[in-house]
Amino acid sequence: MRFRLTSCLPLAIVVAFVSCCHAQTIYSARERNLPFAIGAGLSDFNVDFGEIHGNPKTMEGITLWLDYAPPKLPRALNGFDLEIEGRDINYGRPASLGSSFRQETGVGGLIYSFRRYSVIHPYAKALIGMGSIDFASSGSYRSDSRVVYAPAGGLELRAFKGIKLRADYEYQFWPHLFGPNALNPRGITLATEFDFRPRPASAY
Repeated sequence: MRFRLTSCLPLAIVVAFVSCCHAQTIYSARERNLPFAIGAGLSDFNVDFGEIHGNPKTMEGITLWLDYAPPKLPRALNGFDLEIEGRDINYGRPASLGSSFRQETGVGGLIYSFRRYSVIHPYAKALIGMGSIDFASSGSYRSDSRVVYAPAGGLELRAFKGIKLRADYEYQFWPHLFGPNALNPRGITLATEFDFRPRPASAY
């Protein structure tokens, strides 16, 4: 999948600026042992809306999320957190899709992290929420919304203390959109996460 960074340069500048601002305050926040992590990244998605000469139509967007670690979970649930995620796919739009095409999702659910205290660890997510799509049409039917199911997974790399880099892949199911078939947008997100959750000193 080709990631067209040129069309996402303004978003990259915003994410970099936010990263610098958060890096200056992450230590004091972690000292208070806040039970969550926040992240932002750039996404490159196959929007699953037609093809150009057999090539998938891809667009870019921005993704934000928050992971919450419920306190005092039973030992058997170690590694589970709750996640809410919002994504706006609205950049690098192919001309054939029209000027109004856009996909937005807001989902939430469970995330399970493997090897939680290692420098690199994989994770898996099961998310559900709502999706909204805008598209070009000659009639009044120009947008729709659906319940969205979004299994996902990826890798996190601890870059420095509570700052992590994340590579995420998500495959979405929008059931019965435009008939009996499901719409299946899918793609990657490259992101930075700021983790304020307490970790043992040995984890660093």
